[in-house]
Amino acid sequence: MRKIAIYGKGGIGKSTTTQNTVAGLAEMGNKVMVVGCDPKADSTRLLLGGLAQKTVLDTLRDEGEDVELDDVQKTGFKGSVCTESGGPEPGVGCAGRGIITSINLLEQLGAYASDKSLDYVFYDVLGDVVCGGFAMPIREGKAQEIYIVVSGEMMAMYAANNICKGIVKYAEAGGVRLGGLICNSRNVDFEKEMISALAAKLGTQMLHFVPRDNVVQRAEINRKTVIEYEPENKQADEYRTLAEKIRDNKMHVIPTPLEMEEFEKLLVEYGLAG
Repeated sequence: MRKIAIYGKGGIGKSTTTQNTVAGLAEMGNKVMVVGCDPKADSTRLLLGGLAQKTVLDTLRDEGEDVELDDVQKTGFKGSVCTESGGPEPGVGCAGRGIITSINLLEQLGAYASDKSLDYVFYDVLGDVVCGGFAMPIREGKAQEIYIVVSGEMMAMYAANNICKGIVKYAEAGGVRLGGLICNSRNVDFEKEMISALAAKLGTQMLHFVPRDNVVQRAEINRKTVIEYEPENKQADEYRTLAEKIRDNKMHVIPTPLEMEEFEKLLVEYGLAG
């Protein structure tokens, strides 16, 4: 079983990328579990056809400690197994606590047991690594592989560099490694070249460049992944290719984050600053 966490700046398309990648892996016949680690609880919506899944925290609030695995998991596209951690009531508590509570409960209920025959577990994690709860999948070795969704926009790249700093902090203790950057294109000038250059400086690879295509939005409006919504579309093949690259990836590294001066120099080189 490979345990993978997907990180990236908020709004970068991380959940969309994760769900479409999971759809690609599930379509190949893999058994995949997705654990949504975002209080918005939108990490499994496309795999479940838009179904608003009851979160782990909401279930615990309503049911107390008497919870079974079926109460917090639903079956989605091609047998994918979906869980949403959820978050606290607005204005109360730390949303990162939901991740800790959720993963601990799933472990207690046997979600990762060998009889579940899981090939992959994906953690879709909110934003940057700025809080202990959101860092939990890498801090406590719950995930061995990290992929960072990024674009050619400055703040997305800045977040990716920060996430790499978090990976370095926990790499030795937890064994977590960076598998690469996934560029979710925003049609920025020289985007592919810039993210490839950033990846090289971080000591990793740009695993895949996902082109921008309006079919992604159309599929989301119809509450489906692109692979389910338009399986013959070229964008569906992009996600299948990304899934294959994750399946076959052997490059797992401790990254080398950039100092701010070096980061700004890269931006200037590609015309984003200065």
